[in-house]
Amino acid sequence: MTTTPVNATSNDPVMETVSFRLMPGTDVAAFLDAAADTEARLRAKGTLVRRLLSRDASGGWSDVIEWTSMDDALAAAEAVMQDPAFAPFGAMIDPDTVQMRHAPILWRME
Repeated sequence: MTTTPVNATSNDPVMETVSFRLMPGTDVAAFLDAAADTEARLRAKGTLVRRLLSRDASGGWSDVIEWTSMDDALAAAEAVMQDPAFAPFGAMIDPDTVQMRHAPILWRME
């Protein structure tokens, strides 16, 4: 099957991918609880489509969030940095390992 590339617009859904490692000694169950505690805030504006949190065999984590648009993704990223409700979640992440990127979703398979 072939697809035709699509030019992204600011209204396209966006995938935010954040890669990181946890702070040494962090309890995984506590981290997952802290992640769950961020759900209501992330859903509050109605711009979050879905979120996935995964960990690979080497201990690297990925937090993948689909947003309704690039503007919504960037606004949420800024809000998270300033909202004290995210502090417990963020405190368990090693800040020196964080890499974030945003990319328009151009094609999907359901």
